[in-house]
Amino acid sequence: MNKTQRQQLITTLKARFDAHPQRHPGITWASVESRLEAAPDALSSLQQMEASGGEPDVVGAGAAGGSVLFCDCATESPTGRRSLCFDDAALAARKENKPAGSATGMAAEMGVQLLDEAQYRHLQTLGEFDLKTSSWLATPDAVRALGGALFGDRRYDRVFTYHNGVQSYYAARGFRACIEV
Repeated sequence: MNKTQRQQLITTLKARFDAHPQRHPGITWASVESRLEAAPDALSSLQQMEASGGEPDVVGAGAAGGSVLFCDCATESPTGRRSLCFDDAALAARKENKPAGSATGMAAEMGVQLLDEAQYRHLQTLGEFDLKTSSWLATPDAVRALGGALFGDRRYDRVFTYHNGVQSYYAARGFRACIEV
């Protein structure tokens, strides 16, 4: 990422941060910006989240001391990350009508993680997301070992977590990413 692209991304992130203070109470932009300045790999991942329609924003403090957690805050599952099966093993197992890729594979390429169920539910306390789409979620190994994966959405003013076979994919299902900076 060149200097101009980097500055454009930081400007976009700051504008979104300022527009949605309810997502990150008690966190200042100065602390976020200093974390970003020290993490060029994270900036690259955030650029990919932005470019694929994720609209990343800070949604709280990260697990590491002083870190912040960025998450996709687009109203619907990011458009550039839909029609994917759950993981690469599921992609390889499909005999016909293969999707372009997998959610976990694309997340790894981007340097991000899929939201887990707790993160997804937290995100839903900050706004209404996935009213028309759904998002693959990080899935416990025991569920994946049985051929399933979790996804979430919001319908009827409630947040739902469901299961599906890992090989399935839908035009309206993508994945939401997060990254700790």
